[in-house]
Amino acid sequence: MMTQTQTESKLYSFDEFINWYPENSTVRYELHDGVIIEMPKPRGQHSNLTGSLIEQLLIVIRQMSKGGIWTIPRESIIKPKRGQSGYEPDIIVLNQEVLGAEPRWESESIIQNPDSVKLIVEVVSTNWRDDYYNKFRDYEEMGIEEYWILDYAALGPRKLLGSPKQPTLFVCNLEDGEYQMNPFRENTSIISPTFPLFKLSAQQIFALAL
Repeated sequence: MMTQTQTESKLYSFDEFINWYPENSTVRYELHDGVIIEMPKPRGQHSNLTGSLIEQLLIVIRQMSKGGIWTIPRESIIKPKRGQSGYEPDIIVLNQEVLGAEPRWESESIIQNPDSVKLIVEVVSTNWRDDYYNKFRDYEEMGIEEYWILDYAALGPRKLLGSPKQPTLFVCNLEDGEYQMNPFRENTSIISPTFPLFKLSAQQIFALAL
């Protein structure tokens, strides 16, 4: 679970958060509405799933002849329009053709232009409200065209996962400035506008965690 850091209970701006961030830190931090949060390091199934999904996405990127153009960096920080939040996605696919327009990418690995981003994936953990509500809101407001919420352990809200809850992958596509949430479960193949050659089913993706 995420833990608020001991930062004298002050609220930080995005730039203050970046200046505070420990260099060469082995711990991940995010800024949530001015509060610096120590994020849980992905372990076990979460780590397996993230790593395996990156491999699958890279295969599709090569199949689409986007190899070397679309890349998945090891680290990056998303700067939403709100000045007091900053996120480090589990997976982000960037378009190198427009990264030159990112003034803080080379020096600080900061992304603030939605055109730089082809896809963001968040793998849901115990802090599921961040992925379903806060990040959903902020990525939508930024104009990120495609956002996947990968809830392999069915931790999210019952109103979205059903009763009983079912593992679900939501492909959120931006239409007229709002995300349309498309749920995929069991043997239903994922449909992604950005990755039309991605043919795995929801269950096959969830199995990557094992």
